[in-house]
Amino acid sequence: MTGGARQWWLWTTAGLIIILGISPLVDYWLSNPDDQRLVDLDVYRTGGEMVLQGRAVYDFVTPAPQLLPFTYPPIAALLATPLAAMSWTTAQWVWTAGIFVALAVTVAYAFRETLAGERKPYAPWVFALLMLACTYLMPIRDQVRFGQVDILLVALCLADCAARRPWWPRGFLIGLATAVKLTPGVFLIYLLVTRQWRTFWMASLVTALLTLLPFVVIPEDATAFWFHALLDPERLGSNAATTNQSVRGMLIRLYLPSDLLTTAIWVAVIAVIGWYGFRFAREAHERGDTIAAVALTGLMAVLLSPVAWIHHLAWVVVVLGALVGDARDATRVKVAAGVWLYYVLPIPWWGVTLKAAEIPVLSPVLGKIVQNAYGLGAIALVWILGTWLPKKRYSL
Repeated sequence: MTGGARQWWLWTTAGLIIILGISPLVDYWLSNPDDQRLVDLDVYRTGGEMVLQGRAVYDFVTPAPQLLPFTYPPIAALLATPLAAMSWTTAQWVWTAGIFVALAVTVAYAFRETLAGERKPYAPWVFALLMLACTYLMPIRDQVRFGQVDILLVALCLADCAARRPWWPRGFLIGLATAVKLTPGVFLIYLLVTRQWRTFWMASLVTALLTLLPFVVIPEDATAFWFHALLDPERLGSNAATTNQSVRGMLIRLYLPSDLLTTAIWVAVIAVIGWYGFRFAREAHERGDTIAAVALTGLMAVLLSPVAWIHHLAWVVVVLGALVGDARDATRVKVAAGVWLYYVLPIPWWGVTLKAAEIPVLSPVLGKIVQNAYGLGAIALVWILGTWLPKKRYSL
């Protein structure tokens, strides 16, 4: 058997292994009761329907019991119109397949060092193992559960930064991601601090054009979003909910005496996190560690945002790739394995259970710490990627 034929069979087998491995998760969530199934996809699809029907995008809510409004910029509603043209069943399968395509792109770029070099003959098996490991991270499980878009945004930003010879204008994908969901806008700051001027201007231009386009096509919806809906964070859901693992979410759950105090502390804390996060990302870029730079910037999208649900932590896939590297350092692999396990386990919900147990002293304090586990873990990852990882890279 020729080398090309052998690789083809290896990749085909690896693909079948991946399909078998992800099937239980897909079957579980896509066989959920209809009103509990891919509820965020229902929001996107209904937003597209509103555009096609000429109805107000930001006035509708999905049927009970969800009652979810459209919370994305108006360009997202325009891009969702193909979903509205599909049946609900078809849209679910197409979107779910898209989630795993985006995850595959993310894994391929994030673990590029792992899949290359001496391990190249075994790349299909390693890729299959990494795909299955990342699929069962809780932020990725939630992508499938809710039909979320986050892993697609991760793939777009990562590909834009990490592709060696992109066939698209570099910066285009970051601009697209930013226009669709705003939080990838942290990559505009990253491009600024790393002085990637051409990429920055391309990303800014694409963001601006896709932001302005709805003012021409659906002007009333564009006005409703930018001057009303965007200013109402409660449209996103309860900001104090456990699933909000942003710094602001963690502070809100402290229930301080006033909202003003909470806001003041939040601004001060994210200023410090942002300073170090973007500084570490610039340093990673300067030493040629693009994956670590993207991982750090992605963590900023989670920590600095007023609201960051658990599924927003899809950036953990890129963090794992940065930690593992070429997999020659056993300590780095062990740390990555620990981070993987941390984000596989539903630790924040253990905090909810602990608080409900009402154990004197222990429940109120430890319960809240555990409830904030993913957000606190993200802060720890900024330190690990920014200070510990560079020392390990240069110690080889």
